Amino acid sequence: MSFDEKLAQVLSRVEELSARMSGEELSAEELVKLSKEYSELDPIAAAIRNLQALRDEFGDLEEILNDTESDAEMRQLAELEKLDLGQKIETAERDVMIALLPKDADDERNAILEVRPGTGGDEAALFAADLFRMYQRYAESQGWKFESLSVSETELGGLKEAVAEIGGRGVFAKMKFESGGHRVQRVPTTEQGGRIHTSAATVAVLPEVQEVDVLIDEKDLRIDTFRSQGAGGQHVNTTDSAVRITHLPTGIVVNQQDEKSQHKNRAKAMTILRARIYEAERERRDAERAAERRTQVGSGDRSERIRTYNFPQGRVTDHRINLTLYKIDQVVAGTGLAEFIDALVAEDQASRLANME
Repeated sequence: MSFDEKLAQVLSRVEELSARMSGEELSAEELVKLSKEYSELDPIAAAIRNLQALRDEFGDLEEILNDTESDAEMRQLAELEKLDLGQKIETAERDVMIALLPKDADDERNAILEVRPGTGGDEAALFAADLFRMYQRYAESQGWKFESLSVSETELGGLKEAVAEIGGRGVFAKMKFESGGHRVQRVPTTEQGGRIHTSAATVAVLPEVQEVDVLIDEKDLRIDTFRSQGAGGQHVNTTDSAVRITHLPTGIVVNQQDEKSQHKNRAKAMTILRARIYEAERERRDAERAAERRTQVGSGDRSERIRTYNFPQGRVTDHRINLTLYKIDQVVAGTGLAEFIDALVAEDQASRLANME
């Protein structure tokens, strides 16, 4: 099917959906289904109509240029407009092609963010805390909701582990590129000799799933309760409110102790568990599509080193797209992170367009 045939097909389908929703008696279930498809296709149809209008305008200009009776001034103006319009058409065609790219089924989901220190001891734990705050500020700048689900701190203010839920429109579509190994090069506050240390942290971004997406049999769970503890090991309450859930078929274990209520801790633990089970299945499917995966920006593999934060030189480098920005303070503050994420999204779109062609 040619590009123009695809465009005609989309417009025809949008007209069909519009007619059915306004002219037929539909059940609530049918109406929801058709409305969902219409809301997905309508913005694409608008982009197609914009492209068609630009093409029509381009045709009008060519008629003027081909008309031997047109005066010289009008022809000169038409030539200038034709150059400008040609660039607009090129941009509009690319926009339509991007809109037609197959969507990741999970792109519109909320995300579960997990941050853990890697090699580097206390400095790695402090870096993990910096990353967690960076993502919180980035989420706020996007108008998303950021809720900590589980945070385990060290005595120095670093993180042993932190898990958060990020909610909003298209969260996973952007945040999924953050999965992987993050490396920091800086002089730790505890370093007396001024030497630069290299430490690491691991970030995992999982699509948040609902109970209907991942069915978990209670028989497959082992649930243990224990007393919550603070950062230094001290007991923070006197009841067994903390929960450890083990999913026996996969061996996935989730600990949750942030809430004083055992019921709330269990609910949060199940949210994290469902996300991890779902992500394990995503990884299995991705492995089966290894050839396709190599055309994408990064694999999401947590062992893959994706970015380096060099404080002495004030730079941050994303190794997947060879992008370096000398604005480390803005990136770590969350406001500058958008530049990396937007570039990663654009590169992913470009590679998928090239693969489609």
